[in-house]
Amino acid sequence: METVGIRGICYDSGSSYLKGPAGAPALIRKALRSGMMNLYSETLADLNPWETWDLGDFEIQNYFDIEALTLEHLARKQKLFTLGGDHSITYPILKAYAGNYGKLDILQIDAHPDLYQQYEEDSYSHACPFARIMEDGLAQRLVQVGIRTLNPHQKEQAGRFGVEMYTMPAGLPKLPLQFSNPVYVSLDIDALDPAFAPGVSHRESGGLTPREVITLLQSIEGEVVGADLVEYNPLRDLDGMTSEVGAKFMKELLGLLL
Repeated sequence: METVGIRGICYDSGSSYLKGPAGAPALIRKALRSGMMNLYSETLADLNPWETWDLGDFEIQNYFDIEALTLEHLARKQKLFTLGGDHSITYPILKAYAGNYGKLDILQIDAHPDLYQQYEEDSYSHACPFARIMEDGLAQRLVQVGIRTLNPHQKEQAGRFGVEMYTMPAGLPKLPLQFSNPVYVSLDIDALDPAFAPGVSHRESGGLTPREVITLLQSIEGEVVGADLVEYNPLRDLDGMTSEVGAKFMKELLGLLL
């Protein structure tokens, strides 16, 4: 069985402000295969066979179908790399993962904690997935990096769930990032400063650089068993800048999975 499966989850009904991330997977793939960059990660993982690993894109109408689809894909592949889609998709993905891997640690790189108990009367909004994940006991440990939109409610939620949160004012974590359980990486592209990635629905200045994100990823000590790249909104992009950054992150995340 091939180790890694690549798929797109074309879903943005969890978005609270602007739709658009459902159109992201195809454009990140297009940037990756444009000939602009080679198909080796910085760690020299060979990604040239990636099209043979690709499971395709999936138009999702019913949010709860994502878990069943992920279970189906995990039966075919040991690890999955998912192109989103808005960040709400991470919760059903992790529900499926928990059955295969049991204890998981999560590294979330994001401008937003996504810990709302409910947002705009929606418990499954893209502002809520990590509250659902922690409530359900799907992660032993949640490490959040890049946070710069904290409010009192989400600060209280972080304390309730024992989240290890590194806000931008407090600074980045000490490297390497050591994990004792299998690791799932959830990378929201709005973790970047919008100067590097304008194609997101919720632009929040004062963010990470692409190099800081790559350094974080390369510092992980532990087995990475899954990853997603979410919240790219092509409708907000400028000259394809964000799709190209997404393609770079895709290479580095696949390198970790391999």
